[in-house]
Amino acid sequence: MSRIGKVDVAILTKNSERFLRECLTSVYENIPVNKLIVVDGYSTDSTLNILREFQLKHGNIKLIKVGGTRGYARQIALDNVETEWFMFVDSDVILCKDWFKKAVRLIREDVGAVWGMEIWSTLISNKRLLNLFMKANMKVFNQRGGTHDLLIRREAMEGIKIPSHLHTYEDSYIKDWISRKGFKVIPTYDPYCVHYRPEKVWTLRESVKLAANDLPHAARRPPLFLAYAFFAVIAFRQSLLNWKGAKV
Repeated sequence: MSRIGKVDVAILTKNSERFLRECLTSVYENIPVNKLIVVDGYSTDSTLNILREFQLKHGNIKLIKVGGTRGYARQIALDNVETEWFMFVDSDVILCKDWFKKAVRLIREDVGAVWGMEIWSTLISNKRLLNLFMKANMKVFNQRGGTHDLLIRREAMEGIKIPSHLHTYEDSYIKDWISRKGFKVIPTYDPYCVHYRPEKVWTLRESVKLAANDLPHAARRPPLFLAYAFFAVIAFRQSLLNWKGAKV
């Protein structure tokens, strides 16, 4: 057992059936889970049935149903954490093998969080694009942060009140808070997670929409702006591939 012991794991769900079973399997296989805290936005698909399956198997799930933004849901999850260290894991990611064992090797007294960088599932088979993506994604994290698979020291979050209006950029707020508390946030590709973003992300309309939403935030940070421009190119390329595939 790691020197930081078992950890609470917080997951936000809302109609998350697509990859939830695979996500939870990777969590229980690679993380010493004390308690799984699920904040659910009133799912109407099979999300709750999947959670019941894991409750019967592991018996350590706390389900909280609330509406509202991601920022509000993350705060609710935080308020229910009991362990010295805890994790945020998104419901559409799969953790790499030995995620926790690799992450704790990076823990020092001044480290407040470790983020296993995400890799978009659509890029896994394209090594050239994957290499470019990994470099761009590191620039995004250094400017914005991320919560896809984030191991956090609870002391580093003491006193935080995530603004309830934040449905995006709550990850940036969390990263900035940890830094202001005097702790480092370590991004790493060892460990990492594979992020199975919704298929609509790869449509041309959604790509333009995401870029437009991020523009005001990214325009004030040149490295972030350039990274998002690169991501938009990837999304546009994938949307073309999807369109060509649909015409065949």
